[in-house]
Amino acid sequence: MAKKSNNKMVEAITSMDEDFAKWYTDICKKAELVEYTSVKGCMVIRPYGYAIWENIQKDLDARFKALGHENVCMPMFIPESLLNKEKDHVEGFAPEVAWVTHGGSEKLEERLCVRPTSETLFCEHYANIVHSYRDLPKLYNQWVSVVRWEKTTRPFLRSREFLWQEGHTIHATAEEAIAETEQMLNVYADFCEQSLAMPVVKGKKTESDKFAGAESTYAIEALMHDGKALQAGTSHYFGDGFAKAFDIQFTNKDNQKQYPHQTSWGVTTRLIGAVIMTHGDDSGLVLPPAVAPVQVVIVPIAQFKEGVLDEAKKLYEKLKACGVRVKLDDSDNSPGWKFAEYEMKGVPVRVEIGPKDIENCQCVVAARYNGEKTTVSLENELETFKDTVIEMLEKTIPAGMYEKALANRTKRTYRCHSMEEITEALEKNGDGFVEAMWCGDEACEDKIKEVTGVGSRCIPFHQENLGDKCVCCGKEAKCMVLWGKAY
Repeated sequence: MAKKSNNKMVEAITSMDEDFAKWYTDICKKAELVEYTSVKGCMVIRPYGYAIWENIQKDLDARFKALGHENVCMPMFIPESLLNKEKDHVEGFAPEVAWVTHGGSEKLEERLCVRPTSETLFCEHYANIVHSYRDLPKLYNQWVSVVRWEKTTRPFLRSREFLWQEGHTIHATAEEAIAETEQMLNVYADFCEQSLAMPVVKGKKTESDKFAGAESTYAIEALMHDGKALQAGTSHYFGDGFAKAFDIQFTNKDNQKQYPHQTSWGVTTRLIGAVIMTHGDDSGLVLPPAVAPVQVVIVPIAQFKEGVLDEAKKLYEKLKACGVRVKLDDSDNSPGWKFAEYEMKGVPVRVEIGPKDIENCQCVVAARYNGEKTTVSLENELETFKDTVIEMLEKTIPAGMYEKALANRTKRTYRCHSMEEITEALEKNGDGFVEAMWCGDEACEDKIKEVTGVGSRCIPFHQENLGDKCVCCGKEAKCMVLWGKAY
């Protein structure tokens, strides 16, 4: 028989309704995800937080390699002359670049940029190794840290040094490169929805919001619990602009010299922030099973009584043998303390077993995301128990978390036909996504943000005609745009 528990077990976290920013910081600190350092704007990612990133990395890395991508590692320093080779690119990153001017006590002849992104390094490498159509495509990815001198920082969401992966590929034709750009955006969307239980909107960035040096930028946009948008991943098509700037040419099958076409794509540790703000509640983290460092915690009740720990260990061994990331907490802390601790840390499933459970040949299984408890039989060599837990981890919990997040997005998505409607919807219902028509003029894009406070997030691939006129100027609309306030 299933029942829902509504008891709030952790009182130390600021309520998200009271102060969402403080709630977020409380979780980052109290769930032991990060710690601040003496280096302003940088963070220590603690073991529990880093374990989440390792699971994200493992999942994505497998997806990349299944598509033929190989991991490489580029230097973290970029000579200033190399960075300056692509004009739009350097101008886009100039305000955020950190520079090395000295090596030891000696001043360098040329400043070195601390990698904010690695397009220029990959281009230099491509120029050395790509000569013939037989050398193409090159499908590369690297897992590294980058530095961007942000003015305002927040754990995971925006820091001066952060971890990410950056894919870089080079192709013989524009068609191949565009297909790669779209393919990798779909990989990110699938990962977010399948592994993070986070619904996303796929679309193209407006011209004013595309990546520096790109011909086009695609993005996935997610809506957080407070109604603000978060860019969860981007994929860029560069055309042959970088190839021309770096003189990368190859000989095609007709023995003609051509410029190749390039892409890049990336996600960062801000995905951890996205998970916190999509699924978390006033008791702490709520982690999707796919990336949770501990998927199941077993809490013995009255463990000092004969047989309790022995039975708990049998449950532990059964799940461990199935590849479940399981922990048996046999510490001398009270069961109530353990419940609160693992709720705080967002462990997807909690298993409780005590003397009465053993007597009745059962245990209690609780799902973190909705608090539902279920009594499960321990007969049949624990097969029913094992099947129940694995079903929860692989299907029930991810599906339930996704539907809960999707319901929040649906509730907070407003269709508007004028700037007055946008302002009214936001004032009445709170922040969220706004779907509204746009003429394509950058001046209107800027005006909408100035008047309503929401900026363009993307031009969704799934287009709906909400009207014939731009919400700003009233002229003929070209497309529907997703607008929102963003992290």
